[in-house]
Amino acid sequence: QLQLVESGGGLVQPGGSLRLSCAASRFILDYYAIGWFRQAPGREREVMSCISNNDDSTYYGDSVKGRFTISRDNAKNTVYLQMNSLKPEDTAVYYCSATQFPFTTVQAVCEYLYLEVRGLGTPVTVSS
Repeated sequence: QLQLVESGGGLVQPGGSLRLSCAASRFILDYYAIGWFRQAPGREREVMSCISNNDDSTYYGDSVKGRFTISRDNAKNTVYLQMNSLKPEDTAVYYCSATQFPFTTVQAVCEYLYLEVRGLGTPVTVSS
């Protein structure tokens, strides 16, 4: 069973940057569509970004569009979420999830993976 490990979270000042990593052992992530999500206390889970497993098309949630970038490093078997211009409202636990199902749109990937979040996540705190 695929197990993903999120890392890279921490404390950062407003306006700063972090790069989150989503890694797997024994499975080649290039074959998987990946999604990044976050959840803050008392709030619903929110879609950050997804990348498809057929053409690497990407999708971003409205709150992070233009600030966050999803990318793959196949040599490191890792998917990253580069987060720039961070705001206090970005404070949350960030999770990644994955599927091999060949959805026809990356939006469909996000809709499916939204319900498939597992793992411990990595916490991000944006505060001065």
